[in-house]
Amino acid sequence: MINKKRSLLQLNSTMIRYMTSVLLVLSTSLVSSGCAGNSDGAKVLLSEKNNGIMHTTTLYAMDTVMELQINGDEKLLTEAEQKIRNLEKTLSVTDDSSEIAMLNQNSEAQLSSQTGEILKEALLLCDRTDGALDVTIYPVLKTWGFTTGEYAVPDKNELDELLKFVDYRGVNLDETQDYYCKIPKGAQVDLGSVVKGYTSRELAAFFEENGVKSGLINLGGNVQCIGTKPNGNPWKVAIKSPYKDSASGIFGVLDAKDIAIITSGGYERYFEKDGEIYWHIIDPDNGYPAKNGLLSVTIVGKDGMVCDALSTALFVKGLDEAIDFYKKSDDFDAIIITDSDEVYVTQGIADKFTLSSEYFDAKIHIVEHGN
Repeated sequence: MINKKRSLLQLNSTMIRYMTSVLLVLSTSLVSSGCAGNSDGAKVLLSEKNNGIMHTTTLYAMDTVMELQINGDEKLLTEAEQKIRNLEKTLSVTDDSSEIAMLNQNSEAQLSSQTGEILKEALLLCDRTDGALDVTIYPVLKTWGFTTGEYAVPDKNELDELLKFVDYRGVNLDETQDYYCKIPKGAQVDLGSVVKGYTSRELAAFFEENGVKSGLINLGGNVQCIGTKPNGNPWKVAIKSPYKDSASGIFGVLDAKDIAIITSGGYERYFEKDGEIYWHIIDPDNGYPAKNGLLSVTIVGKDGMVCDALSTALFVKGLDEAIDFYKKSDDFDAIIITDSDEVYVTQGIADKFTLSSEYFDAKIHIVEHGN
């Protein structure tokens, strides 16, 4: 195991709260500041030479704590909150009045153009990942109890029956009829694997269109950076440690600007039974939690929705397939932590990523692009 030296970092109560997120956004240095929204961090930002005042709002939506920070018109935050609420009401799989819930209840529905576009893009990402991401996994996820908190290990025969309905290719989305959608009886669609990434992408575009050049969108750890910090320095985004005994909770820090950073890991939601740990990232091939030797996958790229989708899909694929996928792609970078305490960082961000002091002994591999 990695020799974990005790970090000097002292965490305040706000930082501890946000450690439950996949990522933490640090407003200045790792030692002197808390995560986004912490009052001490805000004071540091206000003291920067260009007087870049950051307006902040915090809300609970999409089953997570969200925080928005912008160097711009504070009224934009109210509009942004409403956009989040509208998307949640439209796309939530557990809200009986949402478009997605209506589709699942009736096996067909007339979708709005926005929902239709999101589903269309999600299906393309399912296809791109050869089904490692599958938006029809919901019946299996629900049976494990990850949507209700009533955890249970399903019988294999039960899973086999449910898997008959898990196939994104069975979703028939007709663009010629204004996104009229049909799915097989028994199938259910869930856009939870992409909706936060889509939301962060849309919010970033909204803020930028309204003159915001510096901002942070943190949707429960799904982070999208707008520009740089007001003083021109890159944002510091901390990648959460997947290890329970981490002193700081931080595995490393990435310098970031104009980029989305999204992590998937088995430590996010899981339960334990008879000494076995079961987490919420399900392999669509067999209906069981994906266990391919990975602890977490962080995807870094311009498109938040793509990053959201790929963080899940590459976790399902495992190390070798994830690296091969990266080498054939040109729209993201990655940080992959394995259960053998090795770290794989792609070349596009290798010079921007720094390990936390307690993980200096970790073995880092730089993954080059191409063959």
